[in-house]
Amino acid sequence: MIDKATALESVLRKLKKLPVGHCIDLRTYKRNRSLLILHHIDEEFTIFEDGYEVLEHKTTLKTVRKLLKNLFKREFPRSNKIRMYDLGEFNETMREREMKKL
Repeated sequence: MIDKATALESVLRKLKKLPVGHCIDLRTYKRNRSLLILHHIDEEFTIFEDGYEVLEHKTTLKTVRKLLKNLFKREFPRSNKIRMYDLGEFNETMREREMKKL
């Protein structure tokens, strides 16, 4: 778990080291909303948003900071802590991860 105040820098640092084909999952403390970030090709990422909105964003390493800042505001508006999971190699079943029922 990481603080929301330092989450953006922590995620960017993790993305720079993330191998191609691997992904990380960012979730709220309650685990009911998530951002799944997949490293496609060299410095190209796909972000699967699953929470208030269900969208797919394609971005590069240069523009990922601005996009993540906007997504954090939309998906984690009242969160103080964010869960970050390193999921390893990506496969399609990871997109259908079970959300916690409240």
